[in-house]
Amino acid sequence: MRLLILSSFVLFIFVTGVSAQIGYGLTAKTELYSRYKNPPDNIASPSAGSALLNIGIGPKLWFGGDGFAISPEAAVVFSPLALSTGDFKGLGAVSFPIIVKAQFAGLSNFNRDGKFGFSIGGGIQYTRTELFGLDGDLSEQGVERSYYKTYIIEADFGFGLSGFNLHGLVCYGFNTDLDANTISIGIGYDFNIPCLKEARDSDF
Repeated sequence: MRLLILSSFVLFIFVTGVSAQIGYGLTAKTELYSRYKNPPDNIASPSAGSALLNIGIGPKLWFGGDGFAISPEAAVVFSPLALSTGDFKGLGAVSFPIIVKAQFAGLSNFNRDGKFGFSIGGGIQYTRTELFGLDGDLSEQGVERSYYKTYIIEADFGFGLSGFNLHGLVCYGFNTDLDANTISIGIGYDFNIPCLKEARDSDF
């Protein structure tokens, strides 16, 4: 993870030179499928998943130019209908992904001409499942649900124009020490506010 972040910053300096721009704004996502595996307790099923109402939003920064940008971001993703179909224990999940991405071409979010682009990044995520209504019998047997950490890798591909982009995403998380993992597949939306304002003002 440290090597990925260091390599991204070295590439950032090499590509952008002194012409780097800074942007700030929001990232949002709609996860079409999410699956979470808690650290096993040998009592109840460790997994939960959701294909409905997985909504995320959070702050994002951009450092770069038209063809390349480094972007740290954080979000909260809420999945109120997440559950385990094999061993129902309750409803709901929440996750907090924190990630740094290397973003290329259209996903740099600085270009004025519409372009396709891609990004790759890594970070950490904290996840908790069974937010509501954990089964009482299972609780008495020692089943607990607390936040657990995974190391995440995300790949995106999409289209960007004047501070906005729309992209598909696949994010996988793992923690071999805990025997835990996560996976999310969905659609993301990024809003670079200074670039959006610049594009709006230039149209008048």
